[in-house]
Amino acid sequence: MLIFAKKWVSVLAVGAMGACLVTAAHAEDTKLVLGISGWTGFAPLSLADKAGIFKKRGLDVEIKFIPQKDRHLALASGAIQCAATTVETHVAWNANGVPIVQIFQLDKSYGADGIAVRNDIKSFADLKGKTVSVDAPGTSPYFGLAWMLNKNGMTIKDVKTTTLSPQAAAQAFVAGQNDAAMSYEPYLSSVRDNPAAGKILATTLDYPMVMDTMGCAPTWLKANPAAAQALTDSYFDALAMIKADPAKSNELMGSAVKQTGEQFAKSAAYLRWQDKAANQKFFAGEITAFMKEAEKILLESGVIRKAPDNLAATFDASFIK
Repeated sequence: MLIFAKKWVSVLAVGAMGACLVTAAHAEDTKLVLGISGWTGFAPLSLADKAGIFKKRGLDVEIKFIPQKDRHLALASGAIQCAATTVETHVAWNANGVPIVQIFQLDKSYGADGIAVRNDIKSFADLKGKTVSVDAPGTSPYFGLAWMLNKNGMTIKDVKTTTLSPQAAAQAFVAGQNDAAMSYEPYLSSVRDNPAAGKILATTLDYPMVMDTMGCAPTWLKANPAAAQALTDSYFDALAMIKADPAKSNELMGSAVKQTGEQFAKSAAYLRWQDKAANQKFFAGEITAFMKEAEKILLESGVIRKAPDNLAATFDASFIK
C-alpha cells in the first residue's frame, strides 16, 4: 500500500464581448500541480489554464497529463497536489492507502463512455469468453466494464481482458484487434465513425455510473483552503466562459487534446459539465449513495480488499456552497 503523509476576490462580468474576469485583490500566486488526462470531461480545467482563469484566481497551476492508473502514485509522492478522476476511483485510492478528498464535481457522462463490440455480438451474454481490451484495474474503464457485466449477471472473470489505455483500446479495435473495447470520448468516436469495425453495445446512457470529481491531498487541502476555493471557483468560471463564448472555448479545449473546436464540441455532446447547483445536489446525497454501490463492484472485481473506513471523509462540500 502507498501511504503519504492569497486569497483574493473576483467578479465575473459577462457582457457583449463575452465573459471576463476582473480581479479585485490579488496575493502571491499559489503553486498547484493538477493530475488529469485527456478525458473530455476534464477540459474546463485546460480552459481555465489556457484562458488565464487560474492566474486571475491567484493560482499558479501546472497541469500534468498522467494516466489514471498512475495518478495515485503521483499524488502519494507529492508530485501533484490534486487530481481529477472518477468517484469510484477516489473510493479505491482511499481504500488502498492513498487519501484524497473530493471538493467539486466536474462532469457526468451521458454516452461518452462505452463498450464497443464486433457486429456479431448482440448482448453481454455473447461476450462470455471473449477478449475485451480495457485499461488497468483501478481505472474508470475497468470499473465501467465490471459495472456493466454485474448489471447483466456476469463478472470480470467471465471475459478475457487485455490491458490497453482508452485511446489504444479504441485504436486497436478499429484496426481489427480484440472482440470488444472499453473506451471513452474523444476516442470512442473513432468507433462511432467506423461502423464496419463494430458497434457500441452500451454506454453510460444505459449504465449511468461515470462521474468525475476533483480531489486534493488532505494535508494540502488543510494547509491551502483559499487555493482550494480558487480552484473550485476557476472551474465554475470556465463553465461561464463556455456558455458565453462556446466557439473560442471549444477551440482552446480541443487544442489540449489535438482536436479542432468542431471535433471537440462533438465529443463534449456526450457528457454534461456540472454547474454549482448540480454540484450542491450531488454532494447533498447522490455521491454517498453512489459510493456505497460502487464499493460492492470494487470489492467484487478485486480492485479493493476492504471498503474505506469512513466514506464521509472522502469529500468536503464546503467549497461549493
